[in-house]
Amino acid sequence: MILKKANIFYFPLLFLALFFESENTISFAQGDTSFAPARTVTPDSVKVNNIFIVGNVKTKKSIILRELDFTTDFYYDWNTFLEILITDQKKIYNLRLFTTVEITPLITGDSDVEILITVKERWYILPQIIFELADRNFSEWWTNQNRDFSRVNYGLRLSHNNVGGRNDKLKFAGQLGFTRALDLQYSKPYIDKNQKHGLAAQISFKENKTIPIKSEYNKQVFYSNENEDIIRKNFATALRYTYRRSYYNYHFLTLGYSHTWVADDVLKENPEYFQHGGNKLRYAYATYTFRHDHRDNVSYATDGELLQASITKYGIIYTDELDEVEVNLTANKYFKISDKFHFNTGLTANWFLSTSQPYTLVRGIGYSPNFVRGYELNVVEGQQLYVHKNSFRWKFVDWKIDISNLIKLEQFNTIPIRLYLSANFDHGYVKDRNNIPENARLANKYLIGYGTGIDLVGFYDAVLRFEYSLNNSKEGNFFFNFSAPF
Repeated sequence: MILKKANIFYFPLLFLALFFESENTISFAQGDTSFAPARTVTPDSVKVNNIFIVGNVKTKKSIILRELDFTTDFYYDWNTFLEILITDQKKIYNLRLFTTVEITPLITGDSDVEILITVKERWYILPQIIFELADRNFSEWWTNQNRDFSRVNYGLRLSHNNVGGRNDKLKFAGQLGFTRALDLQYSKPYIDKNQKHGLAAQISFKENKTIPIKSEYNKQVFYSNENEDIIRKNFATALRYTYRRSYYNYHFLTLGYSHTWVADDVLKENPEYFQHGGNKLRYAYATYTFRHDHRDNVSYATDGELLQASITKYGIIYTDELDEVEVNLTANKYFKISDKFHFNTGLTANWFLSTSQPYTLVRGIGYSPNFVRGYELNVVEGQQLYVHKNSFRWKFVDWKIDISNLIKLEQFNTIPIRLYLSANFDHGYVKDRNNIPENARLANKYLIGYGTGIDLVGFYDAVLRFEYSLNNSKEGNFFFNFSAPF
């Protein structure tokens, strides 16, 4: 039985749990977990009588209860039960609705236990100033584009990450600068009572005065006309259906439509930009994705695994303009050696079935998320790619800075800082069936990159990476990135 309101006999229990720190607490805050039983002698098995949730001012209890792998009025082996609680608190934290999650089992009898789940909600309405680089990464902008501030996007993004308290998200972005854009998204993870089926929708519009039209010598070539006219416009919309039968497995079916127009002079510079001879590319597409996500922290994983496979058919209608199939595979494994050391390894593969694609669909090493460290300044384009990334990391700083004397809002009054020293080794290969001579230096070649770096994981799991990497072309450089490598 799961109580929505505790009767008078449970108020003393809740009072003690809230105002006295129990050693029977499993806490999860910014990736940190701990557990120690309060009793020296613990029961062989336990039965959960009630589950209480506190701290969820906005979030519905059903969203939290959906993540629990135990139920009331059922007996569990004690050690197995502790493992379930540790796993469940990670699942609740990975909803990205809370800054901390604590699960407290309170033994009230020989084999009876009450469960108290205490959460601290994030700030859900986030207005953000957009000021970001339009290029592939910071090093591309800094080195290849000579730190050109005209290649910056700026604007306003407004996000509500828990609109109705059911982990439903609404996002709007208005952007000027290098790419002018409007974007509207809404997602609701569950639309049914059993919380297995969800829907999401997106609509976007973009226009550019400068666009990449091809690559030469493994670097992007950008074009803009002398009048600085708008030379590309894109309208896209998509509807995604989600099915989550179990805790870690997701099925996605996405139906979408894209319409891209380019100016005639773009086709003069690259007649194969769209391949079908016109200056409009229209297509409907369908994507099926299977995702198994069992990571301890989706923003910066140190334990668990991620497996994702997808297949996309471009050209459900307008097949005379585009008729293509794309297959993607991602397989990452995260090994937690100890609290301070972990090793991550990840394989990514991508295949197009045709020998060439419109340039708007071009893939390769150098385009997010596929990269080999040490080759951040390059793009290696083709129809098939394989990338294998590896990192061994040591956590040497783990601080939580209390600034509650300055900021009273509990969502912002603790600043977590974690620093990791990393040793990295990546390798990959891109198959270009067209064997373009200008890109022969890196295409159809085995690529290696290695080096060291420092990863900073901070507020709301934001990640900054500072790395020095070398490649098998004897090139070395410092690189700066804003997300986890995988």
